[in-house]
Amino acid sequence: MTEDDRVFKALADPTRRFLLDLLFIRDGRTLTELESELDMTRFGVMKHLRTLEEANLVVTKKSGREKLHYLNPVPIRLLHDRWIDKFTEENAAALTELKRELEREEP
Repeated sequence: MTEDDRVFKALADPTRRFLLDLLFIRDGRTLTELESELDMTRFGVMKHLRTLEEANLVVTKKSGREKLHYLNPVPIRLLHDRWIDKFTEENAAALTELKRELEREEP
C-alpha cells in the first residue's frame, strides 16, 4: 500500500476525520480526552488512531506517563497538491466566471 493509499484510507472514515478535526482545534490530546468526545470504546478509538498514525496524519509524543496525539497536516497537503490543485485550477476559474455570468443575467 502506498503512502497516498494509507492517507486516503484514513480520511475515508468519518470518525477518523472527526479525530483530526479535534486535533486541529486543540493539538496534543490524550487518548482519554479524544475518547470522551466519541461514543465508542477506548479500543475503538485506539484502532482509529492507529490507522491515522500509519498514514502519518497523527504523531504521538510521550509526556511523562501520558501519550499525546498531534495532527500532522503534511500528508493532506501533499495529497492536495498532487490530486486536487492540478485538477481544480482551471475548472474553479471557469465555474467562478460562469457563476458571475449567471448572476448578472438574473432579473
